[in-house]
Amino acid sequence: MLSKRLLLQLLLVGILFMAPLYAEQSAGVKNIILMIGDGMGIPHLTLSRWVKGAPLAMDPWICGLVRTYNSDTPIADSAPAATAMATGFKSVPGRIAVRPEKVLMPGLEGKQAADPRNTPLVTILEAARLAGKATGIVATSEIEHATPAAFSAHCISRKDYEIIAEQQVYNGLDLAFGGGLKYLKRGERKDGDDLLRELDKLGYEILQDRAALLAADRLPVFGLFAELDLAFDIDRPDTQPSLAEMTAKAVDLLKADPDGFFLMVEGSKIDWAAHANDPAGLTGDILAFDKAIQAALDFAQKNGETAVIVTADHSTGGLSIGDASTHHSYESTGLETFLEPIRKARRSVEGVEKEILAAGDVDPGSIRSQVKQWMGMELTRDERLSLEDYFRKRKTGSKSYNNLLGPILSRRARLGWTTHGHTGGDVVLAVYHPKNDRPTGLIENTSINEYMQKVLGLDLASLNRTLYLPVDELFAATGVEASIDLSSPENPVLRVKKNGHTLRLAANRNIADIDGKMVRLKTLTVFNGKEFFIPKEAANLIVSIAKESGR
Repeated sequence: MLSKRLLLQLLLVGILFMAPLYAEQSAGVKNIILMIGDGMGIPHLTLSRWVKGAPLAMDPWICGLVRTYNSDTPIADSAPAATAMATGFKSVPGRIAVRPEKVLMPGLEGKQAADPRNTPLVTILEAARLAGKATGIVATSEIEHATPAAFSAHCISRKDYEIIAEQQVYNGLDLAFGGGLKYLKRGERKDGDDLLRELDKLGYEILQDRAALLAADRLPVFGLFAELDLAFDIDRPDTQPSLAEMTAKAVDLLKADPDGFFLMVEGSKIDWAAHANDPAGLTGDILAFDKAIQAALDFAQKNGETAVIVTADHSTGGLSIGDASTHHSYESTGLETFLEPIRKARRSVEGVEKEILAAGDVDPGSIRSQVKQWMGMELTRDERLSLEDYFRKRKTGSKSYNNLLGPILSRRARLGWTTHGHTGGDVVLAVYHPKNDRPTGLIENTSINEYMQKVLGLDLASLNRTLYLPVDELFAATGVEASIDLSSPENPVLRVKKNGHTLRLAANRNIADIDGKMVRLKTLTVFNGKEFFIPKEAANLIVSIAKESGR
């Protein structure tokens, strides 16, 4: 058994190992609100500005453009693009806050190296938390989705939602608002863990509807308002909060921390609408994001100690205002030609599909009337036949995605799209800073991370030398025996032995078991399917105990 004195010594040593080196802080700023419009290209903003009929909230603060490419390819995936902003390192598709195994793009030579181990990287959110700040994430997707995950977890696959969810529960977040309830439920998880119960044990309030969000008055808190993603704003039921409401509540709760806060807010489904080439869902969610930006700016301008950064991770869809049909008529095509079809729509493509399937009748007459009711347009014969074929397959269990209705509406609105995927163009940057200390011109997405470090006075490089270290490097020449216990494949454990003492570290948690005594670590233990990465704080537990017992 460990003495109280020894436990205190271990905690003090851990604190020394964890103490980060801080850079000079940007004058007068202790809070950052980073707002990411997923898939939000510049033409998407132009169209939304016309639909709104007024400037967007970000417009007065636009100061540059952001390059979004991966470490290996020019067209970004959300996971590496968010990783670049969260960690300051570009990565490869699918990776969540880990180093890339390939660095091939021009200009990266000498800036970062390939890492076949995919070593985890400290995120700006984690660094802010370790500096004593409150931290939070807000999204309209599942909170386990690529962008929020890149700030709060470390995983070699963005698809490993269960692993990401577990890391988020144990990573010390003060606040998380969005969807993704499913991945915390015992009955839905392969490992059988009940992460909702774990949140309760850790003191979190758990919210599941809009009324609970509006009434929330304390931290820590998880607000999970849908099993998966939240609805598009144009489809949103009264039981779900808007992105602006989640943002305003997050700021209201986090601002109580005297050391400041870091908050990441994502307009997640801007990207999803662009994938579907759906201009109604797209502009609806950009304008919902615009309201969230305004809520952040209202606070920042009143508070005087807050920087607000608005950008996108990449662009999606290749939108153009004008298509092949306007080739000879663009000079005479009026604004309402583009806007009227969008304004008639009362549902997103996703929302219309749900209405059709909920009606339980996918005969031609039902499809035609539903499209007329919710999108305000009459279908041509070819359009109707295509939709009938799609919904017949959908009713029989097909998982194919509806890429039909969006292009149909876009043709009415004379809008062009080049793809249902991502594109490689630069994206907008807008920054509010109370002292006008802003990056300008064309910058890398990694430069956003560098700017945030400067503003908050953080040094991620120093933290990367003490956190998420490979086990073999930590215990080289120390006489420590380390092994991985996979007797429960869904719950890997690192077992470390020295001088008769045993340290056990469960994957994806911040808990150490040292000779039967639990010690809560300041950061996670990460297992990538092949090897463990642990903080120096954890390694010091076994080394210190072995040294103490050997005296």
